[in-house]
Amino acid sequence: MTKNVYTVGQVNAYIKNMFTQDFMMNRIYVKGEVSNCKYHTSGHIYFTLKDETGALPAVLFAGNRKGLGFSMKNGDNVIVLGSVSVYERDGRYQLYAREILPDGEGLLYQRFQALKKELEEMGMFASEYKQPVPRYIRTLGIVTAPTGAAIRDIQNISRRRNPYVQTILYPALVQGEGAAQSIVNGIHALEQFGVDVMIVGRGGGSIEDLWAFNEEIVARAIFECSVPIISAVGHETDITIADYAADLRAPTPSAAAELAVFDIRELEEILLSLRLELNRRISDKLERCQEKVRQYEGKLKLLSPNNQLNDKRQMAADLEDKLRMQMEQKITHRKYAVELYARRMEALSPLKKLSLGYAFVADEKGRSMKDVSLLKQGDLLNIHMLNGMIKARIEEIQRLERAENKQIGDDR
Repeated sequence: MTKNVYTVGQVNAYIKNMFTQDFMMNRIYVKGEVSNCKYHTSGHIYFTLKDETGALPAVLFAGNRKGLGFSMKNGDNVIVLGSVSVYERDGRYQLYAREILPDGEGLLYQRFQALKKELEEMGMFASEYKQPVPRYIRTLGIVTAPTGAAIRDIQNISRRRNPYVQTILYPALVQGEGAAQSIVNGIHALEQFGVDVMIVGRGGGSIEDLWAFNEEIVARAIFECSVPIISAVGHETDITIADYAADLRAPTPSAAAELAVFDIRELEEILLSLRLELNRRISDKLERCQEKVRQYEGKLKLLSPNNQLNDKRQMAADLEDKLRMQMEQKITHRKYAVELYARRMEALSPLKKLSLGYAFVADEKGRSMKDVSLLKQGDLLNIHMLNGMIKARIEEIQRLERAENKQIGDDR
């Protein structure tokens, strides 16, 4: 009986560890034909690489989908960069892909990555060096082939969005020998002309067709250009060195035209909105100013000499009426007081008493005689009555007892 017995999991783990420790298996390029390609709902892509000698199962996880720049399908010949490891649950090894390229582009892709890394380390892709694309332009420079869909799309969209923008084409070679230098010459020429913004690009193609835009001289010309440059190379999935060096990348030439040329209809709507807003504010301002003028006009009327004179006249008339009223009240009061005094005087008048049958007795000197004790027999008296005077002599004096008692009491 064997002494060392291992479980299936231990064996699979051991084999996986062997793959992990093998440097070659951790970064390996494998080429072959794609078969059994399945796009899972999770985003993972499961497929098999095969050739005339065998087959190798492979998977590209959803997190690495950016490493696939094309739509992969059965029958494609590809080069896969990844690592080989064991899937312990099933006890089988497979290729875990990180990047997938169509076969034939592997060496160019390596050159692309090496140049990209070098220029990136030099700072040519840094965001702080990117120039903003002007919002409103008058001249648009285009560096591309004079024939082809790219120039037609850019010109059509530019005319549709703003027919007042002048488009200037530099007919450059965009493929083959001398294409890179032709693109550089176009950038320099349009920069000298003084365009507001520049589109550099072409339509789609293979990596070999687009390679001119991966040359260092093109990247440097774009980086050093004083005019903002929009790169528009290939389709949306095509990425070139020119895209990294440009101030702005567009996924297609048509999109580049959309970014470079502002839609004049949108501008007209903005201007209309601003005009309406300006008119509204002017109207509000005029209304406020008119209201102030009306207020000042009212104040001016109140402060005018004529208005003040009228106010003073009215005040004088009111005071006159008040004075007349007070005088009438005063006179009425005085009349009442005089009448009261007159009634009192009338009540005290000797004539009033005489008219009641009383008489006024005075001695010869005209002194009033009220007390019989002041008289003696034989004195002459003047007796005044209502309608005349009588002279009389006293023959007899009779004293009233009540008067005497009162006099005696008063003496005491």
